[in-house]
Amino acid sequence: MSLIPFDSPFRHGFVRVAVASTVITIANPKANASSIVQLMHDSQADHIQVLVTPELGLTGYTCDELFQQTVLLDAVTDALQVICDATIDTKLLCFVGAPIRVGAKLYNCAVGINNGHIVGIVPKQHLPGYREYYEPRYFTPFDGDTSDIVINGQSVPFGRNILFQLGDDISKLVGVEICEDAWVPDTPSTQLALAGATIICNLSASNVTTGKPDYRRQLITSLSARLICGYAYASGGPGESSNDVAWDGHCILAENGSLLAEHQSWLDTSSKLTVADIDIDRLHHDRLKFHTFDGPKPKRIIKTVTAHCTDHVPLQRNVAQFPYVPSDHGQRDQRCEEVYQIQVAGLVQRLRSSGVQRMVIGISGGLDSTHAALVCCRAADALGWTRSQITAVTMPGFATSARTLDQANALMSLLGMDASAVDIRPSCMQMLQDIGHPFVNGEPIYDVTFENVQAGERTSHLFRLANHVGGIVIGTGDLSELALGWCTYGVGDHMSHYSVNCSVPKTLIQYLIRWLADDVSSTPVLRKVLLDIVETEISPELIPGTDGEAEPSQRTEAKVGPYALQDFALYYFTRFGLTPAKIYYLLQQAWGSTYHSDELAKWLELFIRRFFQNQFKRTCIPNGPKVGSGGSLSPRGDWRMPSDASCELWLENLRDAHREMGNLNHPNPKD
Repeated sequence: MSLIPFDSPFRHGFVRVAVASTVITIANPKANASSIVQLMHDSQADHIQVLVTPELGLTGYTCDELFQQTVLLDAVTDALQVICDATIDTKLLCFVGAPIRVGAKLYNCAVGINNGHIVGIVPKQHLPGYREYYEPRYFTPFDGDTSDIVINGQSVPFGRNILFQLGDDISKLVGVEICEDAWVPDTPSTQLALAGATIICNLSASNVTTGKPDYRRQLITSLSARLICGYAYASGGPGESSNDVAWDGHCILAENGSLLAEHQSWLDTSSKLTVADIDIDRLHHDRLKFHTFDGPKPKRIIKTVTAHCTDHVPLQRNVAQFPYVPSDHGQRDQRCEEVYQIQVAGLVQRLRSSGVQRMVIGISGGLDSTHAALVCCRAADALGWTRSQITAVTMPGFATSARTLDQANALMSLLGMDASAVDIRPSCMQMLQDIGHPFVNGEPIYDVTFENVQAGERTSHLFRLANHVGGIVIGTGDLSELALGWCTYGVGDHMSHYSVNCSVPKTLIQYLIRWLADDVSSTPVLRKVLLDIVETEISPELIPGTDGEAEPSQRTEAKVGPYALQDFALYYFTRFGLTPAKIYYLLQQAWGSTYHSDELAKWLELFIRRFFQNQFKRTCIPNGPKVGSGGSLSPRGDWRMPSDASCELWLENLRDAHREMGNLNHPNPKD
């Protein structure tokens, strides 16, 4: 068993990285070294493993002609020794910006310090000489091979093809570039990432102008996406000379296109740390999928000493409860717009290519059929059809509630579709009688046969109706139901001619309907109906409740688990290939205040079992548009899996994690 506790992020493939905006004392390496040492000690207290400080942070970026003064350069080597001496046994990898003399040349460098030693020095490759930047006046751009130099009596690797390995884990490799290196077309970080670096550190001294923080943020997050890496960017701020420019100390931490954390030190009078945990497992999973991260190997991999934290440490990053739904309102609206347009575009293309002039859809008054109906209406509008070319049918059965029936009728009327109702009970009774089911004799036997006779009868009616009117059946089932196998195979809600919701999870459909309800084209009456549908209990409505019941009597989530939890598991299982143990850990971070750890383990185990056992249903699902990266379970797209695979390895992994978590919650008094 690992020495690192289960509830520590370091157990689950995270690396804690900090970027610092240090208060600079210009041309005073001793004072700046003291500030950096204090930051390093603060970092240790917060279990930080990699610390990035600004470009030329030992001297200040704005020293200009003073860079050519021997007094200043001698003070730099002394300050580096002070930092080394002060950080023996800290087991932190820290990058310090400093001017370094090599023979008759001066380089702008990132100095890697670990466990009391300078372990490697990376010089800047691209020097800006435009506008307010004059680096070529003082520094030499580096374009040579990696070699060793002597600094403070120590032989140190010096060059651009250096990677720093965190402890014994070869998957945790850190590469370094400096400021302008990130702005050029062929960044040094490109080759570093291809050589295996999963974290790129950038020591920068970028001044601020109007709009530049937005551009800088976009640049760094885009680099992290293109390179599938974590990116740590630290920029100079307080204390730099304001002769002709201003500084904002912009610090950014990004991971694969997502902004993890940032800070701007506009008026700070003290050094600041910005901290986040970078998920190395997720980065490696995505790199494995793309098959493009195999470049020239680095000239030197430097192994550093990293502490194995045995404390119970909280995770330093936000874990969204609804990973399919952006938490930011602006991004959420944009995501909803994109998903909706993708669904509409896919359906329009299928209708055009098939040559049919009519759509057929079953309306239950629930979430999925409501959203599918809205997609159908928008597609009809785009094609120049009338809404009456959508044949919408509600098909009440033995357990249809008054609430959902009213909602279905109101929705069809308000959307202007060609609406009708078919009572499926007589045909279901005929089927039940034909197969000798005891329900026809008055026995309250509500087994899976009883349920699926109704589901199959609805689908059979829709297909025959589509033949009759010359149209195609639009499927309504969603991604969550496919993942859990919560659909009637074959002649049931499993099948259609085109399935518009097939890659949209249940939790996102709820937001999509709310978003469409607030659309300017929605009338107040339609808006109310849509919001009522969102608030209705999710139910298949196949088993009768008490007589005269107005609300759905079945609760789907009591059977298959809360969709919020199951969509969470689905996202991390299929999108990133995470182990059940890590998904369990992340569930606790996101949902631990709502659900007990035993509940989380219970529903995650059910997800694993149902996902594996129901793969056979996914091997022959209808066509439908993929709306998100890794967001389809189509056997022709994102998910190919044998239908008879065993889930025992995954269950064992979860059981071990749950057992260990239980020991943490209820420790043995003898321990």
